[in-house]
Amino acid sequence: MVSNLRIDTLSLIMKELEKEKYHIVGNHSVYKKCHWTHEALTSGRYCYKGKFYGIESHRCVQMSPTAAWCWFRCIHCWRLEPEDIGIEWDETKLPVEDDPDIIVEKSIEEHKRAVSGYFGREGVDKNKVKEAITPRHVAISLTGEPTLYDRLGELIKEYHKRGLTTFLVTSGVRPDILASLEEEPTQLFVSLQAPNEFKHKLINRPIVANSWNLVMKTLEILPSFSSPTVIRMTMIKGFNMSDEDAREFARLMEIAQPTYIEVKAYMHVGPSTYRLSKDAMPRHFEIKEFAKKLAEYTGYKILSEHIPSRIVLLSKLDKPIQIGNAWTDNWNWATKDIEDDINGEYKEAELGCTEGET
Repeated sequence: MVSNLRIDTLSLIMKELEKEKYHIVGNHSVYKKCHWTHEALTSGRYCYKGKFYGIESHRCVQMSPTAAWCWFRCIHCWRLEPEDIGIEWDETKLPVEDDPDIIVEKSIEEHKRAVSGYFGREGVDKNKVKEAITPRHVAISLTGEPTLYDRLGELIKEYHKRGLTTFLVTSGVRPDILASLEEEPTQLFVSLQAPNEFKHKLINRPIVANSWNLVMKTLEILPSFSSPTVIRMTMIKGFNMSDEDAREFARLMEIAQPTYIEVKAYMHVGPSTYRLSKDAMPRHFEIKEFAKKLAEYTGYKILSEHIPSRIVLLSKLDKPIQIGNAWTDNWNWATKDIEDDINGEYKEAELGCTEGET
């Protein structure tokens, strides 16, 4: 009976995810075509990962091995939570664990399926589509907390074996998993929205005890990674953008010593719209102002920005480390943006759409 209940609940979760345009991969993983994959194929425009690190958006697989599981219920997140659909499940632990090679193969298949339809689309460069069906990068993020998948290191290794680079995005709540990865990702991102424990409980809404100390442990081990590391900050107006917040974040950067800091605006989409108002979504000029404060307090300098994505990149490096092949002489990390912050990635959020892309 318990087993049947688990299967029925898992089935309901996956049906809800399919309604949100996720492609189901096995029992607990998902793929979703990114907004910027579409833009790259139809308009030749790349996302901030392209501008900052050279990632080719049309060749990027956006996936998660933990679609509906996380130790946080962040106010700004679009992850499917029990309260959103009126059913209960244990969000802290995967009910089953698929083999890494199966997840890798099926996620790549779903990406190929998603982009192959562009062969018949008018005005799309067929050579670009041919490139897209041979992905070169995977973003292990999307939704849920990837480090709840115990075989994460094996998963990363499987992608690398197939010639893909990897970006791993984590909330930092499982330092034990990060410290024991069988293989490091190409680049490691730690999402950090709270400058202190009080705001951590307010913004991240942890469902496990001791989570702030676990995040602090992750920041402490970050300098030991040989791969480039990133502190990825989602900024929410009225919650974490004061001058004092910047000072406290700066103290955390001293501990983590990341290669990069990304300062990005919250996007008012998905279930986060139940918890936050549209006014919580900062404009790019506000992100830039906060990034300048952070630069002043950390000694990091502003390297680049991507206005359509409302994001600013800081580092102590003179230029970012190139990972993909998106850069050209005419467009790279140093190029000045000519687009605004309304008609890009945030357009649907500004118009009040509740479906989001990362």
